[in-house]
Amino acid sequence: MAISSIFLLSLFSLIYVIPIEATHHVYQTLETLSSHHSSKSNHQPYRTAYHFQPLKNWINDPNGPMRYGGFYHLFYQYNPKGAVWGNIVWAHSVSKDLVNWTPLDHAIHPSQPSDIKGCWSGSATILPGGKPAILYTGIDPNNHQVQNIAIPKNMSDPLLREWKKSPKNPLMEPTIANKINSSSFRDPTTSWLGKDGFWRVLIGSKIDTKGMAILYKSKNFVDWVEAKHPLHSAEGTGMWECPDFYPVLDKNLLRTGVDTSRNGDDDVRHVLKVSLDDTKHDHYLIGSYDVVKDVFVPENGFEDNGFVLRYDYGKYYASKTFFDDGKNRRILLGWVNESSSVADDVKKGWSGIHTIPREIWLHESGKQLVQWPVKEIENLRMNPVNWPTKVIKGGERISITGVDSVQADVEISFEISDLGKVESLRKWIDPQLLCSQKGAGVKGGVGPFGLLVFASQGLKEYTAVFFRIFKYQDKNLVLMCSDQSRSSLNKDNDMTSYGTFVDVDPLHEKLSLRTLIDHSVVESFGGEGRACVTARVYPTLAIHDKAMLYAFNNGTSAVKITSLSAWSMKKAKIN
Repeated sequence: MAISSIFLLSLFSLIYVIPIEATHHVYQTLETLSSHHSSKSNHQPYRTAYHFQPLKNWINDPNGPMRYGGFYHLFYQYNPKGAVWGNIVWAHSVSKDLVNWTPLDHAIHPSQPSDIKGCWSGSATILPGGKPAILYTGIDPNNHQVQNIAIPKNMSDPLLREWKKSPKNPLMEPTIANKINSSSFRDPTTSWLGKDGFWRVLIGSKIDTKGMAILYKSKNFVDWVEAKHPLHSAEGTGMWECPDFYPVLDKNLLRTGVDTSRNGDDDVRHVLKVSLDDTKHDHYLIGSYDVVKDVFVPENGFEDNGFVLRYDYGKYYASKTFFDDGKNRRILLGWVNESSSVADDVKKGWSGIHTIPREIWLHESGKQLVQWPVKEIENLRMNPVNWPTKVIKGGERISITGVDSVQADVEISFEISDLGKVESLRKWIDPQLLCSQKGAGVKGGVGPFGLLVFASQGLKEYTAVFFRIFKYQDKNLVLMCSDQSRSSLNKDNDMTSYGTFVDVDPLHEKLSLRTLIDHSVVESFGGEGRACVTARVYPTLAIHDKAMLYAFNNGTSAVKITSLSAWSMKKAKIN
């Protein structure tokens, strides 16, 4: 039998059942692994306590997340040799709850000609019989980007500690015929199975400035043929990295997720996410997938207007979703790089974190996605603080005491009764620019009001997450900002302010804000998850027990705090 046939047979062989005694052995192994890894240093004020990051060195894209053998598996781009990008391998950690993670040996590292210069991003697909397969980008000796496959060596191992690569690698490579630049052909998606029996996968690419998701098809998951046209493309968008394509349920009040291969049904719409290399933002389009023509038709595309939806309007990139079949939900993971200088990253010995895993679903309006931290993160909450209804006057600041200000989860809701003093916008302006012009220190009519986090004595340092309301063409616009302009006295940091408009009606809806605070990350969710903004900050004064937390209102109109609940967060066991 040819060696490629042996590989195919191993892909589609009989279902493996993981024995109970093997699972018991796994728990013993995990306990041993955990005991051998030292705890994080308390001398590093910026190292997170409950966000995912390795013990040291560089991390970027989340890769191949999946649920297998009773564990969540997360692979990620990792440099084992330092705190800057390079020497990239697929590191691997496992979890029972998406909160506490145990590191395993690296899953994929350069070992074949097709990946000898790097094992870049990719995705996992669960094949018939519950067998996982990974498609990933390798860098060959000519620095060409090509697509490879790896499968587990031992399907009965729920930890999937060892992976083997196909001798047929690379399975997909750029050719002169398809006019694809060999340096613009990467990041295969999770594959989906069509009703015609063919697997499909997308590869991110570009031709000149036209970004595109190239479509490939395969009957056996090894021999792939390029389709006649991309699934979708858009002029002027540049390279599409880390594409993601998945179905969402319409009119989904239960937040239910669906399998990636669900298509062609009336109650399903599709999402195409692309990470734009030119802007380093993750944009997404909602639309319909024509399963006959193999094209994606967005309701609003990149060419239709200048404002295309994003997962997160702060520092957030190279995200990846997976369907959690255990809880029937779709989970979103994303990379957050540092805002500190490279020199500071090298000094502290690490760079990069991942956001808290988020559940993601289609909003009942059908116009956008909604994101919310997974329920499991609430198991870290302790020492709750709850406020009764309070009116916070213009210019007032109220201290939130009783919680760990550098390691907290805060939920606060505001109610506006009077919009008489709302500011007017004469022309449309980019919300991020508006946040930088109208920061927390600029007094307004209705707002800014929200939270001051990582605040120092005398407010020499603070990060502000707030709302501010404007009137534009007879419509009330709710601006949500994360203002880092005074986050640190260290001016080597990137202190860009971020923001977006939140699709809420301030007259008829409460303005809710949830902020996860974790030493150097401020991860905020506005409008019950309709807008997300993540920031990295590195205060020099507001660290450890010197950091303070406030609710504030710097507008002229009073606002009502209808509820506030805050918790200190326990430290998760991460790597």
